[in-house]
Amino acid sequence: VVDEILKLNENPNVQGLALDLPESAYSSKVLNAVKPEKDVDGLSDVNLGCLIRGDAFGYLVSPTACAVMEVLENLDGKKVLLVGASGALGASLQCLLHRRGAMTMSCHWKSAQLQNKLHQADVVVVGSTKPEEIPVSWIKPGTVVVNCSHDFHSEKHRGQKNSHPVENNVCSLAIAMRMQNTVKSLERWIQSQQNRKWDLRCLKLQPLSPVPSDIEISRAQSPKAVDVLAKEIGLLTDEIEIYGQTKAKVRLSLLERLKDQPDGKYVLVAGITPTPLGEGKSTVTIGLVQALTAHLNINSFACLRQPSQGPTFGVKGGAAGGGYAQVIPMEEFNLHLTGDIHAITAANNLLAAAIDARILHENTQSDKALYNRLVPVVNGVRGFSAIQLARLRRLGISKTDPSTLTEEEISKFVRLDIDPSTITWQRVVDTNDRFLRKITIGQANTEKGFVRQAQFDIAVASEIMAILALTSSLADMKERLGKMVVANDKKGQPVTAEDLGVTGALAVLMKDAIKPTLMQTLEGTPVFVHAGPFANIAHGNSSVLADKIALKLVGEKGFVVTEAGFGADIGMEKFFNIKCRASGLVPSVVVLVATVRALKMHGGGPNVTAGAPLKKEYTEENLQLVADGCCNLQKQIQIAQLFGVPVVVALNVFKTDSPAEVDLVCEIAKQSGAFDAVPCNHWSAGGRGAVKLAQAVEKAASQKNSFKYLYNLELPIVEKIRIIAQKVYGAQDIELSPAAQAQVDRYSRQGFGNLPICMAKTHLSLSHQPERKGVPTGFILPISDVRASIGAGFIYPLVGTMSTMPGLPTRPCFYDIDLDAATEQVKGLF
Repeated sequence: VVDEILKLNENPNVQGLALDLPESAYSSKVLNAVKPEKDVDGLSDVNLGCLIRGDAFGYLVSPTACAVMEVLENLDGKKVLLVGASGALGASLQCLLHRRGAMTMSCHWKSAQLQNKLHQADVVVVGSTKPEEIPVSWIKPGTVVVNCSHDFHSEKHRGQKNSHPVENNVCSLAIAMRMQNTVKSLERWIQSQQNRKWDLRCLKLQPLSPVPSDIEISRAQSPKAVDVLAKEIGLLTDEIEIYGQTKAKVRLSLLERLKDQPDGKYVLVAGITPTPLGEGKSTVTIGLVQALTAHLNINSFACLRQPSQGPTFGVKGGAAGGGYAQVIPMEEFNLHLTGDIHAITAANNLLAAAIDARILHENTQSDKALYNRLVPVVNGVRGFSAIQLARLRRLGISKTDPSTLTEEEISKFVRLDIDPSTITWQRVVDTNDRFLRKITIGQANTEKGFVRQAQFDIAVASEIMAILALTSSLADMKERLGKMVVANDKKGQPVTAEDLGVTGALAVLMKDAIKPTLMQTLEGTPVFVHAGPFANIAHGNSSVLADKIALKLVGEKGFVVTEAGFGADIGMEKFFNIKCRASGLVPSVVVLVATVRALKMHGGGPNVTAGAPLKKEYTEENLQLVADGCCNLQKQIQIAQLFGVPVVVALNVFKTDSPAEVDLVCEIAKQSGAFDAVPCNHWSAGGRGAVKLAQAVEKAASQKNSFKYLYNLELPIVEKIRIIAQKVYGAQDIELSPAAQAQVDRYSRQGFGNLPICMAKTHLSLSHQPERKGVPTGFILPISDVRASIGAGFIYPLVGTMSTMPGLPTRPCFYDIDLDAATEQVKGLF
């Protein structure tokens, strides 16, 4: 019985659960197995406890007890005797009668005091069948008797005459009351599906000075259990898959349930051209949602990318935010999370293995041998798989019986004829490893002389990562995976993952990765972590799915804050032109993050190097350097204005910044067209330090929005590249290498010319030269190569010499990372 109850508890189509069991089966274990919100009999300890405690709402009362109270009037001062009414029914009746002013007595049928109490009572409530030896004459004339002893679904008692002239049998009324409870339960469920202000228990912060390390701050806070957080923000039990205590995958079925709910406001956090140290966009994102929800009581969600372990163990460190504006636990956020990047690595490398294996087998086997192996006889039957039938249809072959194909059709079917020199699909690993930038594969004797040069990319540069970030559903992801172009055949036609027959296997490896991961900030507000493409070599934004789910959960008056990688010229441009096209979502506000440190660099300050102490120009007041560097801030504001979205500048304040420098930046930002410019101290104070930013964002979101894309997709590929180079980067023109031009011509012939552009360019300058700071002008942007991510849905030109595999520095972060063997605690992450 309990197992069946538990199944019904988790059934989203069942909103009320009534128990009709033999009396002996009504044990505490059975009664309390029913979820309190579905307990229409009001018999669980939770519902009974809420009734006795006097909660204003949120519980269901025993229908039988309600029926008794419905038939009784004018109870004030009267004596009511409960006979044979024990357990939940007796407790419910005593509580309800007491509230109506009655004096209650209780006894069982075999009590020695029964006759005396019956003579005293003005009202008798019979809770169980009266023994025959108890005469009715013990009840004084005129006493009101309410009989609730019979199972109100039992047919054998219906139609019996009352055993006392003033007896009231409440069985039929109790049925009605049970139906009323069922309706009430359904009404509450409907209300829970509608947007509402979250009943969120925020976590308290007690910021210390000086600010401890990120991992010490993270470890000092006790996060809520993730299932508690999920319930607080309106997720149903069957919509989450829990990973440990603090992480949960969220199922995409939520989108169907909330499809008619209005979206919240959509906020993008971008930045100026950064120093190698980063300017704190993730920290601003977290600080902003902490301020909105924990301090202004506005529903808000942060949507962040999952960090690659390359930078985590390389130079940059983790990406959980910092100080008192973090995602927690930060070590779980930065290491493995729920395995999405590992799934991408497995899927990517399976496809890479399939490419080389197929070339080998085609080079060493006849058409007949290939056909016999590709379409084998199994249990005496030979048949095509579903993906093979799809390939036959693409080839224009309508046959389904393997024995009926002609020799020519067999040859077309088994031969992909991949041209090895055109292979664009590389193996990946989630580690910075410079020695994998160029490798030779196939040197073992078993590969029969099939040797070629190849390379490894960092895992987050995989097209599968881009697909994960841009997909809208499981079906859409599967379709995109199949469309991925991995090479050309010897006739110049594209070869796809679908042609290789691997689409279904890739989808299987990615079926869990497509679900966003729910975590929380230091102040207990919700965060989605999903997808992690780099912004310089990919489109640099978290997933469309996470944003869409979050926009439904926050409600019409809530905010979803997401982050675009690197400067506005990189991540923000791609967010608008690629991600917003894929999602159909319209941003409400851009928050542009700046620091005095970065502005001084753009004003002519000395080089900033990761791991090296800052020069005195960055730690002492220098208004002239700041003023000169604000040209980069002004340019990034102008870039945002190209898209018609209001801009709020968030100045990330450091302790070395002087008040005059902070005031100067905010003044210049406002003069340059920003809706507002606000200094922020969330790193040292948590959400409280970003309240003014949150208020500015709320005001900006109410402004008229005239969002538009930068270019029309129907324009030629080269023209789209030129528009980005000139209008965003400030280039005089572009110059394509012969190889890049040949690729553009090929993609145009193959029908891919109407895709958006994803520029692969250095993030350290508006130009292609990292050393050129401020706002470079008059430069020609060199396009060294052009590649296509057809499954993801964009063309990506490579600007200058862009590497898709980072390397380790002389002193990587891993020198400081360690594990305490006694406590199993991670040390040294930042």
